[in-house]
Amino acid sequence: MSSQQQPKVWFVTGSSTGLGRCLVEYLLSKSEIVVATLRKPEVLNDLKAKYPTTQLLILRLDVANRTEVDAAFEKVKVAFGHLDVVVNNAGRAMLSEVEGFQRKMPALCLTPGVGGRLFNISSVSGLHPSPETAFYSASKFALEALTQSLAAELDPEWKIKVTIIEPGTFETEVFGNGIDVPIHPKYNKPGLPAVVFRDYLAKRKVGSAGDPVKAVAKFYELAQLPEPPMRLALGKDAIYMGRAHIANLTKDLDAMESWSEDLGFDAKH
Repeated sequence: MSSQQQPKVWFVTGSSTGLGRCLVEYLLSKSEIVVATLRKPEVLNDLKAKYPTTQLLILRLDVANRTEVDAAFEKVKVAFGHLDVVVNNAGRAMLSEVEGFQRKMPALCLTPGVGGRLFNISSVSGLHPSPETAFYSASKFALEALTQSLAAELDPEWKIKVTIIEPGTFETEVFGNGIDVPIHPKYNKPGLPAVVFRDYLAKRKVGSAGDPVKAVAKFYELAQLPEPPMRLALGKDAIYMGRAHIANLTKDLDAMESWSEDLGFDAKH
């Protein structure tokens, strides 16, 4: 883009609910151009009726389906010619999605002298897992490792900036739409972390978490930064848990550093 006043073209996955839906609505309110992808496009019929296709392109997309990923990017190329920001937000199929976008982004984010942005939506659980979130947290840890590696592999000439966004707790459907597995009998004991965490979720009052609209506003601000950070933790709880992770890691490194001081081969005599 030649001017900051021109709207950016955003590609948002997982647009049906939660932060994805909030982001799409926020971007449209800012007169940005949005490609909203989801498995059931009819969910966004209200927005489709409100905005022209020159501002909102709604595409059916299963991010785990490479053919659909290829087709979606081809439609974007025909409609807008390029992308400025890709937001990977479809939680359950992140890894296949990122791999597919890795192949497609360089060709679409090469506006001369500008490049593009890739935001991978992780979670504070990608830094500091809570009880009962092992599989969810593992997927976020994997996403963060993949993203860091991808960022290191990209050709600097492409000028694609990559950021891992780590939201804390916001009022979305993330737990309501999750896979609820009954607690294992051996862990079903009052006072154990698994029971305490489930009780917390069951008793949590609606509105006690963060405002998702305020969260996605920060996504928008992030896209304006000339040098965005590698990570963006969002929410007081995310900051607290991120710092706790750093403190625990530093403690272990300091405590056991001496074990690594003499691990080279002994000199031959």
